[in-house]
Amino acid sequence: MPEITVVTCTFNAASTLRRTLQSVLNQDLTSLEHIIIDGLSADGTLEIISGYEKENLARGKHKVVKKVERDNGLYDAMNKGLRLASGRYIVFINAGDTFPDNHTLSHVAAAINTGEPLPGVLFGDTDIVDADGRFVRHRRLRAGNNLSWRGFRQGMLVCHQAFYALSSIAKTTFYDTQFRYSADVDWCIRVMKQAEKEGRPIVNVNRVVANYLAEGMTTAHHKASLRERFLVMRRHYGLFATILCHAWFAVRAVFKH
Repeated sequence: MPEITVVTCTFNAASTLRRTLQSVLNQDLTSLEHIIIDGLSADGTLEIISGYEKENLARGKHKVVKKVERDNGLYDAMNKGLRLASGRYIVFINAGDTFPDNHTLSHVAAAINTGEPLPGVLFGDTDIVDADGRFVRHRRLRAGNNLSWRGFRQGMLVCHQAFYALSSIAKTTFYDTQFRYSADVDWCIRVMKQAEKEGRPIVNVNRVVANYLAEGMTTAHHKASLRERFLVMRRHYGLFATILCHAWFAVRAVFKH
């Protein structure tokens, strides 16, 4: 069993994919699986993936699994990745996102408590990068060492790309595809809820573990994403608490500017 499965979902991502694949290729963690789910790209993405597979094989690196077929959107593709994953922990890294350095996954794996119970979630911090992969800023929202699903009432304290879910939980907690932009928020909450039910800790690895491309799908559809996040929060925290939280978000936004 690989320690970590990285899942990358692509569709016409030729402009940003190379640095993501190179970032995974350069990881020094030997017990690594990389699953690539492509929705029938037509812009050169598949050729880039094929080149990556060949370079990976030539360098004797990690296991690569590729699935190319039509899907019903990003979260449907992510669910396909969950079904194929065989690693102990699973993380999703999209085209344009990268790991901060070649040792990132080794540091995450070192934080795994090999005793019982295994952590339900491992997480770290995130830096925001531009379209050229250059540092822009540290992500504003950050979680402390006592993260739980209840904390997401304050916003998504952990970026999806910095959230490593225990496989036994992740593979039975699929993304809700009724959401187009915020199913990742809902998924992280449900994973943490299940970890709590099983008495599993949620562990902060105390380092930046993801470089996140600012111009992602959620950013491009900001208003629709906010509407969906309201529905996600109402599902988990109730209507009254969700209204109060959003009132606080509005106040915070005013003072921020």
